[in-house]
Amino acid sequence: MAWEIVIGLETHAQLSTESKMFSGASTAFGAPPNVQASAVDIALPGVLPVANRGAVERALRFGLAVGAQINRRSTFARKNYFYPDLPKGYQISQYDLPLVLGGSLAFETSEGPVTIAITRAHLEEDTARLVHRRLDDGRDVSLVDYNRSGTPLMEIVTDPVVRTAEQARRYAEELRLLLVTIGASDAALENGQMRVEANVSLRRPGAAAFGTRVEVKNMNSFRSVERAVAFEIERQAKALDAGEPLIQETRGWDDDRGVT
Repeated sequence: MAWEIVIGLETHAQLSTESKMFSGASTAFGAPPNVQASAVDIALPGVLPVANRGAVERALRFGLAVGAQINRRSTFARKNYFYPDLPKGYQISQYDLPLVLGGSLAFETSEGPVTIAITRAHLEEDTARLVHRRLDDGRDVSLVDYNRSGTPLMEIVTDPVVRTAEQARRYAEELRLLLVTIGASDAALENGQMRVEANVSLRRPGAAAFGTRVEVKNMNSFRSVERAVAFEIERQAKALDAGEPLIQETRGWDDDRGVT
């Protein structure tokens, strides 16, 4: 091939605790909007977040399952940004000292066995959920449901060692199987309990530097992961072959149209 494919995957898995990452509010799925958001979840003045022991235990269980290094000391930080689904202005997440470092996940593909190295797994809180609707008068609106806000998340990041769209799909499938087997997450993609993002870039074979990276979000099925990555590889290859510059950007996956 004229281009070497470089893919790194980020997976957010909601952990199967009955309460949230830093509060005692329920994490039960399917409740009416905005009935499961406590003062801690929406960061009202004076609240005190307290880490969920069960979430920490599930992250440790994952780290042991993939042969990772468990850090005996880890820290949480405020990741500051503003978006409608996080109006408090920051997300509590782990950054420089995550709970889990390293590890790997092995699986079979049509081209033989593959082992994908894992960079890290860290704990954080989920954001609220945006619901986009068109009203009877024709206006498009976005509504915010805070039930999901504060749900414990484990973000699992791979090294940039995935090489094909099939490998991306098989990794996601095996990761979900592992999470369910060890009781860390229900990982129901249709309920948003597991969400996959792919960072895709191309470079000349043998090149040391990475190419321009494009992050693909909004993949909520294994089929979508494979299709989205395959489309992005083809799109980038055509652009590079034509001498067109790529820009680092975030793209969504449109499953109906089959495009990023």
